[in-house]
Parts: sequence; C-alpha cells; structure tokens
Amino acid sequence: MLNRRQLVIAAGAAALGAPRCAGAQAAYKAEYKMSTVVPPAFAWGKGGEIFLTLVKERTSGRINIKQYPGASLVQGQQDREFSAMRQGVIDVLCGAPINWTSTVPQLGCFTLPFLIPDHKAWDAVFADDALVRDYFDLVRKAGAEPLAIGETGYRQISNSKHAVIKPDDMKGLKVRVVGSPMYGEIMSSMGANPTFMSWADAQPALASGAVDGQENPLEVFLAAKVNTLGQKYVTKWNYSNDILLYAIAAPVWASWTPADQKIVREAAVDAAKQQVALVRKLFAEDVQRVAALGVDVHVPTASEMAAWQIAARRPYARYKAQTQPQIVSRVEEIVARTRKA
Repeated sequence: MLNRRQLVIAAGAAALGAPRCAGAQAAYKAEYKMSTVVPPAFAWGKGGEIFLTLVKERTSGRINIKQYPGASLVQGQQDREFSAMRQGVIDVLCGAPINWTSTVPQLGCFTLPFLIPDHKAWDAVFADDALVRDYFDLVRKAGAEPLAIGETGYRQISNSKHAVIKPDDMKGLKVRVVGSPMYGEIMSSMGANPTFMSWADAQPALASGAVDGQENPLEVFLAAKVNTLGQKYVTKWNYSNDILLYAIAAPVWASWTPADQKIVREAAVDAAKQQVALVRKLFAEDVQRVAALGVDVHVPTASEMAAWQIAARRPYARYKAQTQPQIVSRVEEIVARTRKA
C-alpha cells in the first residue's frame, strides 16, 4: 500500500504524463453565457445569434455559446453586464459600452452627443485601424478580449406630448434614458427631466404616462411597438450611435486554444458585418415605417441640427474629458475630413 507521500508523487507523475490536449479540452465549459439586452427580433440581438451560430458551426460544437436576451443574467439591469462579466457570471458580451459606463467610463468615448453625425463619418472612423487598435487596448485593460465592432444604431427621441423641433421643446419632458450619466446630463442641459431605468421598466412607465419619452434607435421603436406605448412624436436627430462590442471575458479567452481563438475572432468579424448591414437597411426605411404608424416624424434641417449641437456642448466637453479625450479628438479629426470630402 502506498503511503501519502508516494500517492502525491504518483499523482504528480500522472498529471505530467497526461496529454496537453486533454487538459485544454477539459477546461472548456459545456456552455458559455452571452448577454444581450434585446432578443434576435432586434438587429442587436440578431447579431449575437449570428455570432453564436457561426462559432458553434466552425468549432464543431467545441465552443457552445448560449444567448441570454433581456440582460436576464443581471436581472434586466444592463448597466451591470460588464461587472458581471468580471465576476464570471457572463462569459461573452455582445453589447453597447454606453450601458457599462458606470463600471468602465473610458469605453463610452464613441457615444458623445453628435460626435459621429452620419454613416459616412461612422464608416471612416471605424476604418481607422490604429484608432480601433487603441480602443481595443482599453477593452483589454478593463478585463475582456475585444473581437469586433458592430453598430447599435443612431438613437432618436420620441415623446407623447408634442413635436420636438428645437432644444426648448425638450423643457419639462420626463425622458427615460439608459443608465448613463452622460445621457442624463444631455437631457438635463436641454431642460428635460431624465429618468434612469431599464428597458423592461421603461415600457410600462411609458404606457402609464409616468414617463413622457424615450430615446432609442427607430429600429427598436418599431420592433418594440413603442407607438402603442403612447409615443406620438419622433425627432430623427441622430444624437448618438454606440458600437456593438463583441468581447470575451479574459479568463475564458485564455482558456481556449490559439486555433479556437482565431475561429471565434473571425466569427465575430463576420457576424458584425452582417449585423451592421441589417442596421443600415432598417435605418434607411425607418422614417417611412414609423410615419406609416401615424406617428409624427420630424427630420431636422441643417440649421436645426446646429442648434442641437450647441445645446449639447457642455455635456460634450465634460464627457470628452472624462472618457478618452485623445481618442475623441482623433474621431473629431476623422469626421472633419469626411465633411470636406
């Protein structure tokens, strides 16, 4: 019979003699949890679904990602996604960094009001490899491996009271915003009363009239049938457009083989391309589709847009300084070049 010391030595020898591939395979989970705020009925959620499908197919099922829409892994509180990822509750993120700014404010640098005014500017910004590389470095420092960038869509304002043509029209409106202090300050700077709540809580609040308005891409307005919640007026002001970040929790990423890491990264890039194409198609149709519901849709003129930009100058300056001023300045330079082209 072996004594305790002999057992320890024998166990160690067996471990050293075990094949490396067996150890690596054992480290893989049966399921990797991915959080999305919305389900695949929305372009955002569809982008997550495309990603997990490609990963499963291309790894022959070695990596099985399951989507949890409605931010259900964090009880619907999307602002908790990044901290939950750090705690090991979430393995895969397919989300908007603006939702995580209370945890990682530096990742919200692309969401400043009217920073990227249109898709021509958007495409130029994210075609800059050096800028994207520097942003990805910020994500890594925060604890996740960034894979690809999609698009959540330009956010528009809607309300149940009256048409919003100029900043003064915002005065007194109670507007639901995501848990971003910056979005709250933008609304406050225009005289509105921001109310922070999850989308799950926002819908009954809008229906009851407890909240007057909300801001979201019109794709969300259509898919969630926000017009049935008393929202009669929309202004398509394109005031913010966040990225859709595909990322993996750092410990999970480190547990995969280099070959699988390559597969997963390529799957994310392919999924992001498909997701962006879907967002753009919906964007091109949204005014007509929303108006067809009997909703008043206002598209601001150039002079009206200038007034909105002026009204947002103070929160813009404040949050540029608080996020990543160097990256924001580079974005400004790229956008300026697109104005001259």
